[in-house]
Amino acid sequence: MVEWIASYRERMAELPVMSPLAPGDVKRQLPDAPPAVGRGLDGILEEMDRVVLPGITHWCHPGFFAYFPANADLASVLADMASSGLAAQAMSWQTSPAATEVEEVVMDWLRQMVGLGPQFTGAIQDSASTSTFCALLCARERTGAFGQNRGGMQAEAAPLVVYASDQAHSSIPKGALLAGFGKENLRLIATDDRHALRLDLLRDAIEQDLAAGRRPCAMVAAVGTTATTALDPVKGMAELAGRHGIWLHVDAAMAGSAMICPECRWMWDGVEQADSVVLNPHKWLGTGFDLSAYFVRDPEHLIRVMSTNPSYLRTEQDGEVKNLRDWGIPLGRRFRALKLWFLLKDQGVEGLQARLRRDLANAQWFRARVEQAPGWELLAPVPLQTICLRHRPEGMDDEDKLAAHNLDLVHRINRSGRFYLTPAVLKGVQMVRVSIGSEASEFGHVEALWAALRQAADAR
Repeated sequence: MVEWIASYRERMAELPVMSPLAPGDVKRQLPDAPPAVGRGLDGILEEMDRVVLPGITHWCHPGFFAYFPANADLASVLADMASSGLAAQAMSWQTSPAATEVEEVVMDWLRQMVGLGPQFTGAIQDSASTSTFCALLCARERTGAFGQNRGGMQAEAAPLVVYASDQAHSSIPKGALLAGFGKENLRLIATDDRHALRLDLLRDAIEQDLAAGRRPCAMVAAVGTTATTALDPVKGMAELAGRHGIWLHVDAAMAGSAMICPECRWMWDGVEQADSVVLNPHKWLGTGFDLSAYFVRDPEHLIRVMSTNPSYLRTEQDGEVKNLRDWGIPLGRRFRALKLWFLLKDQGVEGLQARLRRDLANAQWFRARVEQAPGWELLAPVPLQTICLRHRPEGMDDEDKLAAHNLDLVHRINRSGRFYLTPAVLKGVQMVRVSIGSEASEFGHVEALWAALRQAADAR
C-alpha cells in the first residue's frame, strides 16, 4: 500500500484533476451483496486502480485550484498510517498518554507559530464546522449562566442572538440552528465593497436587539471568507464584544495558516481579545484531513460545557491531566496530533513559511495579470491566495449572459482535465474563483491556468 500511494503521487499530475465519472459508475463495478467468504486482499490494489481511482478528484494535484487547498503532505500520510496502526483511543489521558501529551505539545507549537498569546489553549477537532459549533455552544452557556443544567434554551426569558457577516461560511448558520438559537435570532450583517462585515451595521443590530429585549450572545469574525478571503474587522468586533459581553469567535479556517508568516498577522489584528479561534492545518498547511485547531481563552468553561464523567470513564489521574473527551463533542478521539508532529518535524516552520509565501506571491502575480488584461475584471481584493474574477467580452453587458459565459468558461476548463475550478456567486455576480495553494502547484502551473483561461475566453 505504501508503494501504491507513492506511485499514485508520482503519476497524479498525469491524471484528470476532476473525476470524469457519471453518477452510479463506481457502484456498478461493485457487487450488490457482501462476500460471504473472505479470500484475503489479493487483487485489492488492482481493484483500487480500476474501481476507486477513476472516481477520485485529486485534491493534491498541481492543477487543483478549486474550493480551498486540502493538502496531505506525505509526512502526514505516514503519520495517519501510524495512527491507524496503533489504533489508539485518545478519549482520556490513561487510555493513551502519548496521544494526549503529543497533542498538548504540538498544539502549543502551533499557537506559537501563528502568534497567539499564552492565554490560549488548543485542542484538535475534526473540522472548523465542529469547532465553530463548540464555540456557539460555549457562548450560549456563558450568556445563559449555564442554562443547560436547568431548562436550556426553552427556559430563557429572552432570545439569544448570534451575529456574523453575510459572507460567513455556511457552518455559522448551520451551527446556530443546531445550537438552538433559531433562524429568527441569527443576524447576517451586510458587508462593504471589500466584502468585510460593516461595523456600523453590526453596532446598529446589537442596539436594536437590546432595545427589543433580546440578548446578544455570540459574534463570528471571518478572517478569510470562503468566497473571497475577505477580512472582517476583528479589532472593532472585539471592542463591541467586550462592551456588550458577547462571545467572539474568530473563524480563520483557511487563512489561519498564513499567520505562521508574521507579515500576515495584520489580517487578524485584535485576535488576542477573542474567546475562541479556529484554523485548519488540514487545508493550506499540509496535515491530511482531518485536523482542525481550536483555541480557547477559557478552557475551564469549554470543559464545563463539554465534559462527561460517568463512573466507567473515571481514572485515578483525572485531577492531574487533560482528558481530551472534555474538549469537544465526540467521546472517542483519534491520535491526530501525529500528523502535525510529523509535518513539522519534516518541514520545519521555515519550510512551511516558504511554501505559503510562494502561494501568496503566485496569487499576486495572477491578480496583476487579471488587472492588466483587457476584458477581465477583478471582483474582490486579494489579501491571500484566492482570486475572484470574470471575463466580460466586448459588448456583453447583460448579467444573465455574462453569468452563463463565465460558467461555461469554468466548465470547459474543468472538462479539459488539466485544471479544476469551482465557480461561485458573489452578491449576485457569477464569478470564476481561483484558489491557489496545492502543495504541488508551482508558478508554472499558475501561469498555465491563466493561459488556459484566456484561451477558453477567446474561443467562445
